[in-house]
Amino acid sequence: MSFSQILSCFAYRLRWIAVTPVIVAVAACSQVPIYERPDVPTLPVWSTRPSAARVEVDGSWWREFRCAELSSLEIAALGENFDLESAIARIQQARSAATIALAPLLPSIDLNGTLDRSTGFSTKSTQDVLAIASYEVDFWGKNRARADAAGSLVDAAASDADTVAITLAATVANTYFQILSLRERIDQASRIAQDARRILSLVELQKSGGTAAELLVQQQRNAAATFAAAVPVLQLQLDESEHLLAVLVGAPPGSLRVSARGLGKIVPPSPRSGLPSSLLERRPDIRAAEARLIAANFNIGAARAAFLPSLTLNGSDGLSALSLSKTSPTTLITDAAAGLVQPIFDGGRLQGQLAFDQARAAELAATYRQVALNSFQDVEDSLSAQRRIKTLAASNLEAVTSARRAQALAEEQYKLGGSDYLTVLNTQRTLFQAEDSYLQVRLQRLQAAVSLFRSLGGGFADAPGAI
Repeated sequence: MSFSQILSCFAYRLRWIAVTPVIVAVAACSQVPIYERPDVPTLPVWSTRPSAARVEVDGSWWREFRCAELSSLEIAALGENFDLESAIARIQQARSAATIALAPLLPSIDLNGTLDRSTGFSTKSTQDVLAIASYEVDFWGKNRARADAAGSLVDAAASDADTVAITLAATVANTYFQILSLRERIDQASRIAQDARRILSLVELQKSGGTAAELLVQQQRNAAATFAAAVPVLQLQLDESEHLLAVLVGAPPGSLRVSARGLGKIVPPSPRSGLPSSLLERRPDIRAAEARLIAANFNIGAARAAFLPSLTLNGSDGLSALSLSKTSPTTLITDAAAGLVQPIFDGGRLQGQLAFDQARAAELAATYRQVALNSFQDVEDSLSAQRRIKTLAASNLEAVTSARRAQALAEEQYKLGGSDYLTVLNTQRTLFQAEDSYLQVRLQRLQAAVSLFRSLGGGFADAPGAI
């Protein structure tokens, strides 16, 4: 008899092993508690009203900034970042664990072959080929609960990867804007330092003509050196930001150069915020927290089912051949058994596991509520920042305009002898501070928009677990 014929034989005779679990499973009685999403206190609408001009939060939200270089950096980061790659690998790990957890729901079948040969007055050999199958009837839903718990953890891992992607995209945008802002601030600081050196030359010329004292020369020299010292500090921050951006896109530090010189005409968009309740579905960190809570709920069901009897079906089917000289009669071997196990005393192990799973579910319910509240705070903070910083930017721009006019007037009057030197020095410092503050506020406006995109779910809300 060929090997394929042997397999066909025992496959036919073991049909009951494959069919019986399906029949019994229909009558399974699940011990999993009915899941209810924990209540989270929230307002019907955001307390901070969003601006009128709003754009949808989609998967490529950074395109709303209308910056081609930023878009290319975002795409590179989402394809090459190693933190995101690790998060995606954790999804596969969770899927593999779910496959393992699913295995007890199916029969296990092993093929066992033996050959015994003995030599005495005559040579005798016995050849057995057996298919051995076993199956634990999941009458109380213990194995199904464990498999469902593992499936929920797959959802949690996918949501975690979405969170990593959203955080990565926001960090790339913020770092890119930081680089452009620092370049503008360096140019501004260099210009102020150059103006200070020009005025220093004027004061030194006046001193040589006897119309200025040495004290004024030293004061202006101090001011020029102070303004010049701000440049390398900003350059160091620029270097660090460029190194960070390179790492974010998976490149060696120092290998990436941004071509844009400043923020230019980049206008911060205003994302559509929707209702607070919609955030529970959009934010991947909230979805991950709930998926872990659901898994814990399934684990309670598995722990409950462990107290109840378990039924295991075992069976074997195959061929046995006894060989005497050249005669080898073949016989069919069939064996079937069922085993029932009821836990009686285990030293409190099952009770302890159930108590542990119940406490774990209580912990994750509290975690879910806290994550949700933190998310609501993120949105409220971002909406407030957008609104307040826009007002602050208008005030700063007015301050810059006044400081520039005052500095020009003070320098002109000083040349004509109508103003003292301290007035010129003070207007220089005021102009530097006003211009630097305005540049930083422009950066804050863009970063506030990025923060709002991130806090609203970052664009993966329409496709949970899409990574």
